[in-house]
Amino acid sequence: MAAHFGRRLYKGAATTAVAALAVAALSASQAPGVTADGPDRQSAADATPSPETAEGSGATGNSPYYTDLPPLNSPNPSPSASTGTDTSGVSEAGIPATVLDAYKKAEASLREKKPGCNLPWQLLAAIGKVESGQARGGRVSADGTTLSPILGPQLDGNGFALIKDTDNGAYDGNSSYDQAVGPMQFIPSTWEWAGRDGNGDGREDPNNIYDAALAAGHYLCRFDWDLSDQRDLDRAILSYNNSTEYLNTVLSWLEYYRKGTHEIPDGTGTLPADRSDTTVRPTPTYPSTPGTSPEPGRTPGKPSGAAPSPKPPADPESGTPTTPPGTTPPTPTDTVDHLEDAGTAKLTAMAGDTFGERLRARAETDAGKAVAKVRIRFTVVGDTDTTFSGGESVATVVTDSSGVAVAPALQAGEKTGPVAVRATVAGRTVKGVAYKATVTERAADTLVRTGDKALTCVPGGEFADPVELKATYEGAAADKVAATATLVTSADDPAVNDKGPYFKDADGNAVRTLGGLRTDANGLLKLPQLYADDTAGTFLLRVTTAGGATLTVELTVAAAETESPAPPAEPAPSAEPSASAEPSASPTA
Repeated sequence: MAAHFGRRLYKGAATTAVAALAVAALSASQAPGVTADGPDRQSAADATPSPETAEGSGATGNSPYYTDLPPLNSPNPSPSASTGTDTSGVSEAGIPATVLDAYKKAEASLREKKPGCNLPWQLLAAIGKVESGQARGGRVSADGTTLSPILGPQLDGNGFALIKDTDNGAYDGNSSYDQAVGPMQFIPSTWEWAGRDGNGDGREDPNNIYDAALAAGHYLCRFDWDLSDQRDLDRAILSYNNSTEYLNTVLSWLEYYRKGTHEIPDGTGTLPADRSDTTVRPTPTYPSTPGTSPEPGRTPGKPSGAAPSPKPPADPESGTPTTPPGTTPPTPTDTVDHLEDAGTAKLTAMAGDTFGERLRARAETDAGKAVAKVRIRFTVVGDTDTTFSGGESVATVVTDSSGVAVAPALQAGEKTGPVAVRATVAGRTVKGVAYKATVTERAADTLVRTGDKALTCVPGGEFADPVELKATYEGAAADKVAATATLVTSADDPAVNDKGPYFKDADGNAVRTLGGLRTDANGLLKLPQLYADDTAGTFLLRVTTAGGATLTVELTVAAAETESPAPPAEPAPSAEPSASAEPSASPTA
């Protein structure tokens, strides 16, 4: 299945010598590592898959892929002395309209969901070109679904990987062995957890370019890789198909598309010719039922339904299969008989928190011996928003020397209740491990007022100062904690008081119990406006939260104090006649 670069066809190469020169020129100009970036840049030829992909089959089951390389000419038209325009690279640069739109929408979604991944849509275009020739030149419907199924050869171990059926033929129509499906060539076992709904129709369809492109983006970003870093980019591509030749081919198309591309009508794209299994892929006519089509890329004369080789006998003491002379030794994955829980403690976390305990699984032979270097897939199942760190519902981890794989920490969502997680061996159908976790409601253990000012009101009025509280849990702010506020009869009687202060509902009616309250991100809870009826006295407001925190606040309704009236003013004394005043003259007769 290795790609043979010397066998690839280059448009315009008239002789073998010219083709060889083209390969050398392309390698020098496009292969990563041979750049002016300096000696620290990693060469694709030296790239090795990360531990989590070394034993696995990638997104495609390492199925065959197209090995055609891009033209040496620029994808953008440029002036030519003879014709005025050089268009030799333009047709290859064209991407069918619907397919191009799917790649760009997937990039936009990942930019929002996982901005640190820095996924370029050109990478999806490069993989789409290598996997399916851009959905066979854009033969898709308006909603992005391929007009006929795109299926890889059945992975029966005859020249390809051996992956027995995992979906009962639901995606590939094959109930014996898996086949890569759709424009991005996902095998069913990978699509089961990696599938996404990219066109919003409520389905996750590997035959739909919008769904497949979005799934490929999430797959490439699942380990928090930064694809702007060459080493992470190499790792991500190798995780898709574990082949250095595949890496080189994808990187060549990535650089080509980065230099320029344009939209072309659906169904008019250029179809690749060469494949990594050294046979030219035919253009078959697919029937309407998936799985009954010819198997593209199969070597003629090779049986399609041949039974797998019998399992080699195992060593009675170690449980490790023995290898007859002249046969290929089994991989570590082949020796696994079952998984065991490796001491996972009780899994409980509050909504929004990280689980303190991590899932642990141990791979063992049938004799109970540990098996290292085996990929264990942990999958969160069921209706829950609990995920692993990074927001994914699946995490794949390689077992260590003791046969143990430790999953990333689980991040509790907002949905409370039981959560189921399953551990399985990637690429094998053996007994796995089922874990049960519990997400509890957010809680507070302490509730206090943020101020100490007395809360008073006149009968028939409204309280001028709001009631504001702060909730904490083990000393930290308790955010998004549910709370209830009730005007109670007395400290010993929690019954609702039908007199005194009250809140108002949406219609302006008096209510004395408020549910559905919730603290903010800082653990603060500001209650709605409080009003008073005509009853004077001292009343109690009790606030309780999930987790048992309770606080009782005193409210006072009293008439406003009036000042005593001032005593009446003393009358001013009458004026006394002055002693020196002359008596009035008597009137004359």
